[in-house]
Amino acid sequence: MRDRLIEALALKDLARAGWVRVGVPSPESVAAHTWGVTFLVLVLCPADLDREAALAIATVHDLAEVRIGDLTPHDDLTDKPVREREAFVEMTAEFPNHLELVGFFDAYGTTPEGRFVKACDKLDMALMAARYESEDLDTAEFVDSALAKLGSSELAALVRPA
Repeated sequence: MRDRLIEALALKDLARAGWVRVGVPSPESVAAHTWGVTFLVLVLCPADLDREAALAIATVHDLAEVRIGDLTPHDDLTDKPVREREAFVEMTAEFPNHLELVGFFDAYGTTPEGRFVKACDKLDMALMAARYESEDLDTAEFVDSALAKLGSSELAALVRPA
């Protein structure tokens, strides 16, 4: 189990591929992104959702990227969900709460809490794009992508406040 825990911590060193591609000098890691999503869930989770479940989903949603990489729409996304799930299941197999963790992973984007986490994932990307914009980088594609996924939700209003 120790090896799997150490492997999971490698998420701290995996740079977000999209930011690397557009030339961000010191891009956030996938783990930093996960923290951002988790923080947004903690702060913005609607009262009618299970906040604890949403936080767990946010915490594990990108863990498989340690093995498969941080894939973006510019990569070959063929069977990405299958590869991610296989990697996640293998990585967590030794953990005593393995089935619970797989349940949280599978909930991403599919349950009300998982859909909220996925929206926070997009919001985090858009907010980081705004942060990186101040470094004279063109991050409009990231904001546009986030807004397309967020639609007219309350979270979308946080991307470009009035």
